[in-house]
Amino acid sequence: MQNVREYSNDELVALVPLPADDANKYSRGTLAAIVGSERYPGAACLAAYAGQRMGAGYTEVFTSPSAVPLVQGFRPSLVVRPRAALKANLPAAKPGKPRAYLVGCGFDAEDVEAEKLVHFVLKHADAPVLVDGTGLDALVSAKGRRLLRRRFLNGNPTVVTPHAGEAARLARPFDLPVDDPCALAEALSLAYGVVAVVKGPVTYLSDGEQTVRMAHGTPALAKAGTGDVLAGMTAALLAQGLDPFEASVLGAELHARAGLAAAARWSTIAATAEDVVACIPDAIAELASASS
Repeated sequence: MQNVREYSNDELVALVPLPADDANKYSRGTLAAIVGSERYPGAACLAAYAGQRMGAGYTEVFTSPSAVPLVQGFRPSLVVRPRAALKANLPAAKPGKPRAYLVGCGFDAEDVEAEKLVHFVLKHADAPVLVDGTGLDALVSAKGRRLLRRRFLNGNPTVVTPHAGEAARLARPFDLPVDDPCALAEALSLAYGVVAVVKGPVTYLSDGEQTVRMAHGTPALAKAGTGDVLAGMTAALLAQGLDPFEASVLGAELHARAGLAAAARWSTIAATAEDVVACIPDAIAELASASS
């Protein structure tokens, strides 16, 4: 296994995508989030809200029809549509108009359409894609692996953000050992042609050529919904045109720091996923103030 490193504070600060003086909402990046379900509408709220807080200029949500009013009411600045509004000609990322897609947060494992939605996005999105949550299960099939390989060969990056259990399921088709999360992150990246973010008390990120360790987490993040927040944050950085690996590193770092800020304000016991999103600005400010 290759050497593992950590980004310095100055390196992280250099990645923060500051908007240009003449920026508009489209030049700042569009995040299209295909997230949530009738059973889990909150995941759509959290992922999209985190995407907004992390700087995406335009955040649109495609979700279960029953969840549309809830997500609209949660953040009026979100553009929210039912899943049926998705068309096969998904808008591509273009120079001056970066874009990324987030898929899988809050999908219902019993929904027969869930896997089809993930495959649809992987096939038609000519832009970076982040797959999270139940959506990760769609990658282990022969079709899922084939679509990922095609994206890799076409130069379209894909990021996956599994926790330990999801990472173990991804490892199964390739008989990858799962006892070392650092080695697993590298192995998943190479097997699937993705940037792999294996979440845990210590998070490991790999693109197959480099592996980074992020150890600034907190038990405050061990609550439902915080994974949706990380996915939304990282996808928003992808939508702003960051390199996929660097977007993943910065997203994980700011997520951890937002968790620490939420714990400091509300306690490790009481902090919620919503509090973590609310503390994203604190995390950005703290990162900048700590820079030499």
